[in-house]
Amino acid sequence: MQAFPDTTALRAPRTLNDLLLYRLWHATRASKAMATRIVEGGFGITHREWGMIGMLAQVGEIRPSALAEQLQLDRVSTSRGLRSLLDKRLIERRRNAEDGREVHVQLSATGRQLFDKLFPCIARLNVALLDGLDAEHHEVFLHCLRQLESRGNALNARHALSEKVDRRSGGTRHHWSKQINIA
Repeated sequence: MQAFPDTTALRAPRTLNDLLLYRLWHATRASKAMATRIVEGGFGITHREWGMIGMLAQVGEIRPSALAEQLQLDRVSTSRGLRSLLDKRLIERRRNAEDGREVHVQLSATGRQLFDKLFPCIARLNVALLDGLDAEHHEVFLHCLRQLESRGNALNARHALSEKVDRRSGGTRHHWSKQINIA
């Protein structure tokens, strides 16, 4: 494992290991692998499907577009995930009686049973991860997470970055070749 940065390095990064987002990615990657083994190996669903099942268990019936917004996913990924969950009979679709174009999704009885079995496994993993922190640091950790999320949302809201993602025009393949003048 690479050396951890000190606070000076975080404020003036010189290497990948000094970057906050890189360190957060590594921490997430280490724990997400265990969660993926639980959901995929133990329950036969993907990590994304688990997120959808968890959100549906929390909110009940919802429009697919609202689900995408809640999970911060694009609509195409959400649609694919919902199709897979429908094929596995873990969710049910219902058309709005007043507007037949509007669709709502919710967990099926089988989906609810899966959630009820899977959630305790994921909860235990989360508790085991937190056990790695001293109890007095839990509140500090949560405070820092809230601050980072709030700051990220504020930067996004004020459009702090001028770069935009343009996957419809070929995405990074075309952008990259223009940047370094490759024909």
